[in-house]
Amino acid sequence: MKTTPEHDQRIAKMTFAAVYPHYVTKVEKKDRTKEELHQVIEWLTGFDGNKLQELITRKATFETFFKEAKLNPNAHLITGTICGYRIEEIENPLTQQVRYLDKLVDELAKGRKMEKILRSV
Repeated sequence: MKTTPEHDQRIAKMTFAAVYPHYVTKVEKKDRTKEELHQVIEWLTGFDGNKLQELITRKATFETFFKEAKLNPNAHLITGTICGYRIEEIENPLTQQVRYLDKLVDELAKGRKMEKILRSV
C-alpha cells in the first residue's frame, strides 16, 4: 500500500519520546504493565529498558530509533490493519516498522497472550 511521502516524513521525524507515554497509557488502561510493553518493544527492536531510556532522553526520532534497532527476524509475521493500512502492504520500510510497533502495542492492550504477540513459532 502506498503512503504519501509527507506521511512517511512525518513518521520518520516523530520522536519515540513523544509516542512512548501514549503506549504506556494505552496498555496500562487495559491492565497490562509497562514491563510487558518493554518486553514487546525488546522483542521487536532488541532494546532493553536502559536503551529505551537513552533513546527517550536524547529524543531520538523514529528514523534513528529503527536505524539503531536489530529488528526481530520474525517481525514480518506481524500482519493486519493499523491506522487504516495493511501492515504487510506498506512499501516504505520505516513506516512499516513503526506500524509493526503500533500493532504490537495494540495487541498487548487488547489482552492478546504474550506468546501470540511475540510470534512464537
